[in-house]
Amino acid sequence: MMCGEKLRSSTATSLHVAAFCVVVAATIIGVQGSHKVYPELQSLPAEKVDETHRTGYHFQPPKHWINDSHPGPMYFNGLYHLFYQYNPKGSVWGNIVWAHSVSKDLINWQALEPAIEATKPFDIKGCWSGSATILPGNKPVILYTGVDKHNRQVQDYAVPTNLSDPYLRSWVKPSKGNPFIDPDRSVNASAFRDPTTAWFVNGEWHTVVGSKRDMVGVAYLYTSKDFKKWVRAKEPLHSARGTGMWECPDFYPVSPTGRRGLDTSALGKEVKHVFKVSLDLTRFDYYTIGVYDKEKEKYVPDLGSVDSWAGLRYDYGNFYASKSFFDYKKHRRVLWGWANESDGEARDKDKGWAGIQLIPRKVWLDPSGKQLLQWPIKELEMLRSPDPRKLNSKVLKHGRHVEVDGITGAQADVEVTFSFRSLDRAEPFDPKWADLPAQDVCHQKGSTVPGGLGPFGLLTVASEKLEEFTPVMFRVFKKGGKHVVLFCSDATSSSLAKGLYKPSFAGYVDVDVSKTKKISLRSLIDHSVVESFAEGGKTVITSRVYPTLATGTKARLFLFNNGTEEIEVDKLTAWNMGKPVMNVPLNKGASIN
Repeated sequence: MMCGEKLRSSTATSLHVAAFCVVVAATIIGVQGSHKVYPELQSLPAEKVDETHRTGYHFQPPKHWINDSHPGPMYFNGLYHLFYQYNPKGSVWGNIVWAHSVSKDLINWQALEPAIEATKPFDIKGCWSGSATILPGNKPVILYTGVDKHNRQVQDYAVPTNLSDPYLRSWVKPSKGNPFIDPDRSVNASAFRDPTTAWFVNGEWHTVVGSKRDMVGVAYLYTSKDFKKWVRAKEPLHSARGTGMWECPDFYPVSPTGRRGLDTSALGKEVKHVFKVSLDLTRFDYYTIGVYDKEKEKYVPDLGSVDSWAGLRYDYGNFYASKSFFDYKKHRRVLWGWANESDGEARDKDKGWAGIQLIPRKVWLDPSGKQLLQWPIKELEMLRSPDPRKLNSKVLKHGRHVEVDGITGAQADVEVTFSFRSLDRAEPFDPKWADLPAQDVCHQKGSTVPGGLGPFGLLTVASEKLEEFTPVMFRVFKKGGKHVVLFCSDATSSSLAKGLYKPSFAGYVDVDVSKTKKISLRSLIDHSVVESFAEGGKTVITSRVYPTLATGTKARLFLFNNGTEEIEVDKLTAWNMGKPVMNVPLNKGASIN
């Protein structure tokens, strides 16, 4: 993937318009992409690292730029490996290598040498995103996009130099067989990237490469009997009009029942498949749920599962270029996503770093079969403080905000359940909103505009006098004989600093509150990022924030209600979060902690 664009807009509508305008030719390498290139900044090493907004428990290297984890997470021989796009020379996009870190638990990480660098004719102008596949005989192989000396995007592979090395420190890119996929004239070689983890069916290996034909998003399918010679299928695995370039495709099976993950090659009569793309035009990740026809080699979304902007998203906030993997150790599907910065390239240079990986999430199919559920991996809980702050049966009247004391508001994990006695005061859902993105409604209504049932929720990363705060909140509306639940994470008031991108992010939650009269929320707060999970992970939103007052120990956490209907906090539990080992170099000859 070619990443780095930071779209700035106050509403989702203008965000989409802006997105159409950033598809430009990157003159430095002569291929089409949507990132901005800053030659004057990309090779300026950080002289210092500003820790003010660095995260405490999210994955990031000690300094400089990172983008997506689509190069591939992998579980191999007792260790988790994370490969990610990294600039070792500066804090903006450029000089990209495949950085490599290892972990025993997905939380504590140690850094190794880069796995792949641009050194060969078939990747001399770039080694971009891809994936990892474990072949029979327990042999890992990396598939990735290289930009060759002719500025074409080709698909290359790399293998470990020494399989007996438990850390797989060294990788080799064989000259023989590379590139393993060379685009023919019918393929747009300037928009042809990000091979998926391969799967095995009908006696052949399969992988998908993202592309486009004009404005048609395309997932080209390639097959191989020996993982060496690859042939393009007559038809794409999937395509959709009006979507533009499909970056970082991901294709995997999910069980129709339960929470156990499935191997990428798993098939079955009742097995569903998820197809996800990162849309270059909008910079968001979208997915559909459907059926994989192994005989016709086609993926067909279920009725009602919509491709493109109107479809489902993993995350309705700052989240892009995600990649999942099957965790053989714990039989689960784990999702990684990247969040870029929202504070500008000059600030990135000054602070000496840019980009984070979000907390890994376990994903599984909702019992309805209509969407995925996501939840932070269990291992994160090892960082929770032993003495959580608890609050039960607290009534929030109209206009009230209540501080959750004893919590460091800059680095916390909060779980809360809200309830309400009546839905009678829910506001009518304006028919005009039906055609608007949810974040436009959130931006219009805000957190301070009084409503009937809501807004209520948390004020995260807040200053003492609320000059700065990021509300994570709900509003309930009436629509016909049903109710609509709007879930927002609104960065509009997150900082007094000028020149920041401070969007209102939002999504709707598929929950029948008329039956439960309850709704739950979990927020992971970590200095400059707030990841929030509504109703057990049905809707997820990530915001990046850069407060000037609400930093470190000065950050506060509040409960609030600006609706006329009283809200009861049934149960709140909040933990201060510790710091894991984060990318400390693992020296040769040493063992992982």
